[in-house]
Amino acid sequence: MKQLILASQSPRRKALLTQLGYQFITQAADINESVKPNENAKDYVVRLAIEKAQGIMSVLPEQKHTQMIVLGADTCVVLDDEILGKPANEAECIATLLRLSNKEHQVLTAIAVVAEDQNSQEHNNDVITKLVETQVQFKSLTVDEIKAYWRTGEPCDKAGSYGIQGIGGQFVTTINGSYSAVVGLPLYETVQLLEHVGLPSSLSNA
Repeated sequence: MKQLILASQSPRRKALLTQLGYQFITQAADINESVKPNENAKDYVVRLAIEKAQGIMSVLPEQKHTQMIVLGADTCVVLDDEILGKPANEAECIATLLRLSNKEHQVLTAIAVVAEDQNSQEHNNDVITKLVETQVQFKSLTVDEIKAYWRTGEPCDKAGSYGIQGIGGQFVTTINGSYSAVVGLPLYETVQLLEHVGLPSSLSNA
């Protein structure tokens, strides 16, 4: 059985991948996450997922490539075609959540799997990707609510200044799409990609 590497130290992604029953190790990828000029949100999130997975594979000894599968993922929050990043301070958190207040926004999560192509004589690495888009509707928020939320510490490292799996979940009135993708790793799509490269889920062996 090949070794699976999750190219992330995100506790949320680790928990979701564990939930699927996979055995894996984690290794964070050191990449530049800046948005390129004129790059749209979908291209951006797919590119980062690929670069994370390829970045980890590239630092592994070449003789180990046949034994390894690397999973990369990236998530971004989008409103009116603008990527909303992590807040640098309380003021940014307030500004972001006021923009999301009483509106629908998109959460894009891309996953990328890098594994050696078994049919290639040159031992090239194959990359397969999947982009999952979820619509999230927020309730109307007040500045006092947002300030209280900021004080919990939860928004600090979250794209879009909220975590749906935590306290911020109470802001969400409806969701159309994959809940796990909003958290950081779409469960269904992840299993599909990993099975495609020969790493079945625990249920496949049941």
